[in-house]
Amino acid sequence: MNPPPGHRADPDLARLASINLNLLVPLLALLEEGSVTRAAARVGMTQPAMSHALSRMRRLLGDELVTRRGSGLVLTPRALELIAPLREVLRHTARVVNFPGFDPARDGRTITVAMTSSTAFVLGPALARLIAERAPNATLRIRNFVEPQAGDFTDDGVDVVLLSEAFTSPYPRERLHENRWVVIAHPDTDPEASALDLLTAVPHVAYDSRHRVPPYAALDAHGVQYRIGRLISDFLLVPHLVATAGGVAVHTFRVAAAMGDRANLRVEEFPLPVSPLGVDMVWNPHLADVEFIDWLRAILLDATAFGPGSSPSDVSGE
Repeated sequence: MNPPPGHRADPDLARLASINLNLLVPLLALLEEGSVTRAAARVGMTQPAMSHALSRMRRLLGDELVTRRGSGLVLTPRALELIAPLREVLRHTARVVNFPGFDPARDGRTITVAMTSSTAFVLGPALARLIAERAPNATLRIRNFVEPQAGDFTDDGVDVVLLSEAFTSPYPRERLHENRWVVIAHPDTDPEASALDLLTAVPHVAYDSRHRVPPYAALDAHGVQYRIGRLISDFLLVPHLVATAGGVAVHTFRVAAAMGDRANLRVEEFPLPVSPLGVDMVWNPHLADVEFIDWLRAILLDATAFGPGSSPSDVSGE
C-alpha cells in the first residue's frame, strides 16, 4: 500500500507496528518500582505475567534491565536511561487518548517518599493518615537514609525526597518546613539550672556525623565550654538516650515534641541565636505528572501542620 500523497514513509513507524507497545506500561512500572511483585500489583498483572513481560522486554531491548543483588533488584545503566523518556512518552500518550488527570480517589499507584528516620518519625504518621484518607487505593512507601546518595533522588520509584538543608541536592528544592533548635535533658537535671547551665555542666549526647549541627557552631562562637559524653550516628536516637541514660543534647523541637508521649524529656529553648533547620522537598526530576506533584505537595504541607503547640512547655508539661 502506498503512503498518502505528500507523506513520506516512516520506517520507524513500520517497525513499531510489529512491536507490542503494551509492554511499555509494565516496563515503566518495573523500572520505577525495582520489584516484579510491586510492579505487577501497580499495573494489575499477576507476578508470573510480569515476569513473562520482563523476559519479552529483555529480548526486545537487548538488555537485562534488572539484575539481582542480594534480595533485591538493581537497574542496569540502560534501564536507568529509559525511565525519563518512558515517562514522557506515556504521559503524552495519555493526553492523546484523553485519559482523565490524576484522580486520588481512584489511583492505585505506590507513592514513594524518601527521608531520614527523624523526618519520618515526625511526619510519617500524619502523611500516612492523609494519604489513606485522600487516596485510599494508593500505597505509601517511606524510604529511609542516613545521608542521601545520588540514586536516592531518582532510583527505586522515588517521587520526592524530604531533605534537611544540611545536605546538598543535585536538583532544585523547595522549603517544606522549618524546625527550631531546643535543648533536651534528662528530667532529673537540676530544675533551677538554665538551658545554658545544662549545656555547660552536663555531658552531651551528640549526633555523630560529618555534618555539624548549627547550635554547636553557635556555642563555639560564643566561647561556651561543653563536653561530649556520647556520640551516635542516628539523630532520632539522641532523645531516647538522653531520656533513658541521662545527659543533655541539642535537637529539633518537632522531634522532641513527637517524643513527648514516649520519652520523659526536659525541653528548653536553645539559649543562643541560631537559625532553624529547614527541611526541603526535592522532586524526582523525571517525574512528569504535574497534577500528582501538586496533590502530593499539598499533602506534605498539610502533614507539617504540627499538632503540639509552639513552645517547649507543650512538651515538658510546664
